[in-house]
Amino acid sequence: MAKLNSKMAQIEGTCAANRIFYLAVPQEALLDVALPLSDSAQTKHGWNRIIIEKPFGFTSLSSQRVTQSLLSRFEERQIYRIDHLLGKDLIENLTVLRFSNLVFEPLWSRKYIRNVQVVFSEETSAETQGRYFGNYGIIRDIVHSHILQTIALFAMEPPVSLDGEDIRDEKVKVLKSIRKVDIEDVVLGQLKDTSGKVDRYTKSMTPTYFAAAMYIDNARWDGVPFLIKTGMGLMENRAEIRIQFHHVPGNIYRERFGHDIDLDTNELILRDLPEEAILLKVNNKVPGLGLQLDASELNLLYRDRYDVEVPDSYEHLLLDVLDGDSHLFMRSDELAAAWSVLAPILHEIDQKRVAPELYEAGDKGPINAYYLAAKHGVRWDDGC
Repeated sequence: MAKLNSKMAQIEGTCAANRIFYLAVPQEALLDVALPLSDSAQTKHGWNRIIIEKPFGFTSLSSQRVTQSLLSRFEERQIYRIDHLLGKDLIENLTVLRFSNLVFEPLWSRKYIRNVQVVFSEETSAETQGRYFGNYGIIRDIVHSHILQTIALFAMEPPVSLDGEDIRDEKVKVLKSIRKVDIEDVVLGQLKDTSGKVDRYTKSMTPTYFAAAMYIDNARWDGVPFLIKTGMGLMENRAEIRIQFHHVPGNIYRERFGHDIDLDTNELILRDLPEEAILLKVNNKVPGLGLQLDASELNLLYRDRYDVEVPDSYEHLLLDVLDGDSHLFMRSDELAAAWSVLAPILHEIDQKRVAPELYEAGDKGPINAYYLAAKHGVRWDDGC
């Protein structure tokens, strides 16, 4: 690190200079790199920022130890825990759609919203995604950061400003309000590989699929189920947030929808994959004689509306680091709060040796996920 510092000093000369250190290293090596970097490679003529990649620890205790070590050498405002999935426009649109549109903000509570579904699925090959069969698994890698951060941004109270610290103050309140998840409200799955290429991974119990029902115990979201579903090796790449609203009380058109009252449910869908879009499902009359109703989607397809190149999510987040914008990066108290949600689940899975349900590549995932949704009065969309 001292050699790195000397090299950088030669390049910078006598000018003021800022440094960003991107640590794309295994968690086991993080402190071995970060601590000597702090001692020997920080500039004295500008600011220093350090970027850390997920997963952020293997257990709550190990994560806490890493955090304490980092905070002994760096200030909180210097640390940026990066998750490239949070650099998607879908995530940024959560707050824009809600807080800049009067039509949505009054609806954003248990009074009008029946359930919220957060879905992230990937098609994957064993060669590129074998790590999910290894030690960390999908819970620590995807759920801990991407899924819980998405829920926090979706459900938070209006922040005082768009300043990163104000937004993170509200996110951590949501994470601390998530009710302890019952193991009966969790579904685990593991990709069943038939190619013979991942035998060394399938001997483990590490899940590659996770579904759960979560509840936020506060005045805004009391009683609203947040259904999350994420998995690898499924039938399509899919990333979306689906908001289902309550049925219209005393709907005089109910009989026009037949016995399936879910057909008249209004939905708002924020989608990143397979193609970026905002969809609003509404009921309308089919043109012609008689009174036949149909559920249609008002859609904003980004490819049709915006003729611009969408930057890579890493570009988005690295620009935020350059600008000192921290709202899409987990603060240490957020990290601890996320672990407080998932640590009891991971502990119970290990203690009871809960076996994941096997599913075929290209399938929709474990069938038990559909029973879980039904238990909480939710119907998953027909996609994976």
